[in-house]
Amino acid sequence: MSSPLPPPPLPPRSGGRRSQGRGTVVIAFLVAFVLASVTSLAVILVVDQVRDRQADDRADENRSAGPDADSDDEPTDDPTDREGDPVDVPELAAPTEPALAAAVSEPREDSVYPEVGDPGVDALHYAIDFSWFPEDDDFTATTAVTFRATTTAERFQLDLAEHLDVASVSVDGEPTDAFEHDGKDLVVDVPVTADERYVVEVAYGGPPQPVDAPTTRSDFEGVGLQRSDSSDYDGWLWTMQEPYGAFTWYPVNDQPADKAIYDITVHTSPDWQGVANGVLTFSESNDLESVNRFHADAPMSSYLSTIAVGDYELTEDESDSGVPLAYWTPSGDAGILEAMEETKDALAWVEEKLGPYPFDSLGSVVVDSESAMETQTMITYGNTPYTLSPEVIVHEIVHQWYGDKVSPNDWRDVWMNEGMAMYLQMLYEAETYDIDVDEYVATYGAEDQSYRDEAGPPADWDPDQFGQSNIYVPPGVMWHELRTRLGDEVFWSMTRAWPYAAGDAFVSTGRDEYWPWLSEQAGGDLTPFLTEWLLGETEPATTF
Repeated sequence: MSSPLPPPPLPPRSGGRRSQGRGTVVIAFLVAFVLASVTSLAVILVVDQVRDRQADDRADENRSAGPDADSDDEPTDDPTDREGDPVDVPELAAPTEPALAAAVSEPREDSVYPEVGDPGVDALHYAIDFSWFPEDDDFTATTAVTFRATTTAERFQLDLAEHLDVASVSVDGEPTDAFEHDGKDLVVDVPVTADERYVVEVAYGGPPQPVDAPTTRSDFEGVGLQRSDSSDYDGWLWTMQEPYGAFTWYPVNDQPADKAIYDITVHTSPDWQGVANGVLTFSESNDLESVNRFHADAPMSSYLSTIAVGDYELTEDESDSGVPLAYWTPSGDAGILEAMEETKDALAWVEEKLGPYPFDSLGSVVVDSESAMETQTMITYGNTPYTLSPEVIVHEIVHQWYGDKVSPNDWRDVWMNEGMAMYLQMLYEAETYDIDVDEYVATYGAEDQSYRDEAGPPADWDPDQFGQSNIYVPPGVMWHELRTRLGDEVFWSMTRAWPYAAGDAFVSTGRDEYWPWLSEQAGGDLTPFLTEWLLGETEPATTF
């Protein structure tokens, strides 16, 4: 995720490698600073119930879920009553055995947010069929979750937002009424056996509505699925869901240690487009609807999944290294497209530092937000001068190595993501603006102590202050200090190697594995150094 505040004031670019193309940098960052200091309140339209429906009609209707038939409220239009025939969507192929095997994880109870996620469930594959028509108040969806039970139990549970209504549940194709939806917990009273696989399918729906974010960051509008009501984006949907919130649009084991593969199908109005993670595998529209399907074959944590629905146009390109690039931008907005086209140069710069891009494709989608998020292979950018800047594009691309290929298995270690992304953002800014890197990193680190005082040490932070500058800047400065002590050859060797420490696998891990690995790479015990920087309440001294 982009840092809470933009960088220190920067001079005009020195004829460097890239041009901003959106006015002067200084003005852009000043505007961004003002935006970042004002709390944005999401205005969400809440309705009582979603439409009554039958789950076994889904194959014909291509969408599912609805409210109780006896709701006193006037029902919204059922998409199946719209004039015309739905798009003939191909049946989704079952995931292969190798794909499911690659998604096996070691779920755990989170130390920061233990109320989210269930270590008894190892999700392997999510097949999400999601429908949103902007004239309606509710979305409808069906999600099939293929999972491995990690323990023998009389029941299992997933996370699903309290404000969503569940129409039906089936397990391995058998409908069941033995479920409870209490708060955000969807508990299914069907016995499971350790290491056996199951498929639970849930039909549900409700208003696109986020939940409260565990932070005071001003660029958070809540976490989860959001509906925009601004004049430029009225009725558009998008999501930012770190550290949790995926459960506001699909049933999920919403903890980062559990990675899965995804197939996401989005139905919307004929002149709109749905966007999600991965590669676009099907796209068709008629007078009734537009349908896009995306396939993400690299296992990912749920907080990295994304969905966006709106009046988008797709522009395709290819990086210098051959990576397919996709830019989903508001139709007709040449300025936003120009900003997203910086991705090509930004990716080349990051690959110079970290090596070949670890995924098969890289997409970008622009939404009505004040933040940006490293959603895997389809980065989500808010429409502000700062979040559309090349600096933030670099930051979010770095996360594809640090945060996406290798993710934290516990939210205490989110510094593993943000510290490296912030450090490379610092280096990019210093290089682009021709500033001495030592001086520039020191300028960033000048407020280190205040960040620790406000939200705690980078690896032992206040759970009510998620995503504050303490997990970005101090770890970023720490990496520069370590580079100064070890030298460039050792530092960049370990920095490139860590995302591949588990080979080509896409994994979640934490400090228990990372710290000893860093010490081994450095040729000496780094535990005292890392403890001082990441767990200390006092700002450490630097040598640069």
